[in-house]
Amino acid sequence: MVNKMESVNAAYIHIPFCKKICHYCAFNKYFYDGQPVGRYLTGLEHEFSMYLQNHQECFDTIYVGGGTPSCLNIDELTQLLTSIQHYLPYDDKTEYTFEINPGELTFEKCQLLAQFGVNRVSMGVQSFNDRLLRKIGRNHREKHIYQSIEWLREAGITNLSIDLIFRLPEQTMEDFNESLTKALTLDLPHYSLYSLIIENQTLFQQLQREGKLPLPSEDVDADMFESAIRRLHDSGIEQYEVSNFARPGFESRHNLKYWQYVPYYGFGAGAHGFLDGVRYYNSGPVHHFLRAIEANQKPVVNELPLSVADQMEEYLFLALRTTNGFRLSDFNQRFNQNALTLFQTFFEEQTAFGLLVIEEDNVRLTTRGLFLADTVFRDLLGTLTMK
Repeated sequence: MVNKMESVNAAYIHIPFCKKICHYCAFNKYFYDGQPVGRYLTGLEHEFSMYLQNHQECFDTIYVGGGTPSCLNIDELTQLLTSIQHYLPYDDKTEYTFEINPGELTFEKCQLLAQFGVNRVSMGVQSFNDRLLRKIGRNHREKHIYQSIEWLREAGITNLSIDLIFRLPEQTMEDFNESLTKALTLDLPHYSLYSLIIENQTLFQQLQREGKLPLPSEDVDADMFESAIRRLHDSGIEQYEVSNFARPGFESRHNLKYWQYVPYYGFGAGAHGFLDGVRYYNSGPVHHFLRAIEANQKPVVNELPLSVADQMEEYLFLALRTTNGFRLSDFNQRFNQNALTLFQTFFEEQTAFGLLVIEEDNVRLTTRGLFLADTVFRDLLGTLTMK
């Protein structure tokens, strides 16, 4: 692994355990029951020590994701939070996010999170419709959403975000609008909306192959997203990235770091990080992760040094996910290259399609471009590296 030469103040920590595996999920995850959870948390702490033994600067963002971090019991949560507190310096200015599942939260867990300085929670709601929640394999119901938010607010954690998924099997426009109405009634500062993607090695992929997955059409999918953008905007919640919406000042600082192409640590099984222009990937299987850690080795299974061309393409790809896009002067200063010259053909084509706009120093996707972002990015990647 390369030595850390630049200031790194962001960290992602992966907890790969779940009480139930959702039918659509392709993240690195394992059933909680029967797993060596205690050993994993001890191994995670050892991984922290390998990278952060002499780290003194306060982290700007810490993000604990999964899996389902909230499936840990109180003792396990305490162990995790204590090790983070010991190795990752933070203060009340740090954005400290924890992912939770409404069906696994208790008031005691909320109090514990607040006690250790967690000040932002991202909740996997997906839908307020109990019928659809059962259909996609979630283990919570609508009532758990309201109870969890009540507990979090009572514990003093008010910077809350929820995820919603649209284009679910058998979901109608009315179903989605009803969930969105209930979500907006909660008056939260942040919302994330995702169109269902059928991932490899999931139950939904198997059902789709068997012709047993009745999904809304692409037109309905687009109508759902367009309706959501409009209704969130009307509620003072603006889109700042393809899938993310926030009230001013409540954008996810941690996720913005990914899109602004800054370095970050990735800890845990299956996590990845970005240091000194190198992307590194940790071993995914828990036992492989532990085998490396307990042999006093970093659990990295792959390193991907990025060429300058790779970095320039990635910079554009990530920046264009945001509604602000990027400034040509920032690109030119970072790479000592002229983006207009390097990506001339790509810019001209996307502008002609009405998907991209260049206004003085700024390059960004249009509203239609954000709708078709995946198409734009497919055209972008390889622009330089395929030459």
